[in-house]
Amino acid sequence: MAYNFFAIISRMKYIERWALMRNSRQENLCEHSLEVAMIAHALCVIGNVRYGRNLNAEKAALIGLYHDASEIITGDMPTPVKYYNEELKTAYKQVEAIADVQLLHKLPEDLQPSFEKIFKTQEGEDELYMRKLVKAADKLSAFIKCIEEKNAGNSEFKTAEKSTLKSLNKLKRELPEVLDFMDDFLEPYGKTLDELS
Repeated sequence: MAYNFFAIISRMKYIERWALMRNSRQENLCEHSLEVAMIAHALCVIGNVRYGRNLNAEKAALIGLYHDASEIITGDMPTPVKYYNEELKTAYKQVEAIADVQLLHKLPEDLQPSFEKIFKTQEGEDELYMRKLVKAADKLSAFIKCIEEKNAGNSEFKTAEKSTLKSLNKLKRELPEVLDFMDDFLEPYGKTLDELS
């Protein structure tokens, strides 16, 4: 029997992000997920090295890769709509959870438990903290997109940049890894390839 999981996951490249905004360069879900995975891994490494945590950085990277996989089924709901009110936010979270279960059922039964550990939060303080860092990586990726659009002369992302920075400033108080990443790595995102070399 053939299983559809990876064929469906490969369709992330067709899901465009920032649908309500004019983009100087479109970003798809596949690109975003890779960036979130890399940043989530970095945040966990920072936590382990600088703050003595015991976080599974490799698992965080996998969670980052799959964190929006449900959008292959649901589409990318624009943030202002998704978070319009608590009822809509709760309903959308339920739809995402159903989509995740549908995706997991596209795997052979014997592989499902291994992937459930990525898709579903496990117990433990380190697990919860790691997942907070993945969410922070998602915000950092969004902020980086805003920086890139601004540098391309697109003022369309001005409000998104302000609101994302506000969210990140709140996260910095709770998650010092976010502050470290922003201090150590954000500024070069505004540079040209020649300046980076």
